[in-house]
Amino acid sequence: MNNYSSKLLDQVVEEFAKLPGIGKKTALRLALHLLHKDSNDAESLANSLIKMKNEVQFCKFCHNISDEEVCEICSNPKREKSVLCVVEDIRDVIAIENTSQYRGRYHILGGIISPMEGIGPDDLNIRSLLARITDEDIEEIILALPTTIEGDTTSFYLYKQIRDLEVIVSTIARGISIGDDLEYADEVTLGRSILNRLPYESTIKK
Repeated sequence: MNNYSSKLLDQVVEEFAKLPGIGKKTALRLALHLLHKDSNDAESLANSLIKMKNEVQFCKFCHNISDEEVCEICSNPKREKSVLCVVEDIRDVIAIENTSQYRGRYHILGGIISPMEGIGPDDLNIRSLLARITDEDIEEIILALPTTIEGDTTSFYLYKQIRDLEVIVSTIARGISIGDDLEYADEVTLGRSILNRLPYESTIKK
């Protein structure tokens, strides 16, 4: 229990502090901000959170968040349907979309292979990716995974699964620093990395 003179305030601070990147000081600042706002503002925030949690869906094709069964990107007729960019999670889609340099569609794995954390291929959205390559006449797969050991391991695993499916497999250019996640790359660097993507085979150490 913190010395906030109010158990109710303490409870709100504790809940905010559970969010990633939010420490106790920031949590207290947010809680006090809401306390001084009109009750309607607090209710609007609470209702928005509950509505998001209960109603947001995951696209049946790419696993992106969506308000409908199929997300806006997959249903957009102006997107290149023959190209899929494979990413780790939803934050990577947001980062790439912010570059305005990519017009294909996506496939979200929902993580990367990490034996240390007990995450294997069967825990990821790999089967649905392989099915899409065949069912949707995909011509190119862009591997846009983190430049980490786990990311490289996942890319290599996917390459071995895909290479016999008569599809081009490419990877983003190494404009992204080793060990970086896509969400932390600046938009210009990330955009150029996608535009200047390389054949995946050329990046494999012989």
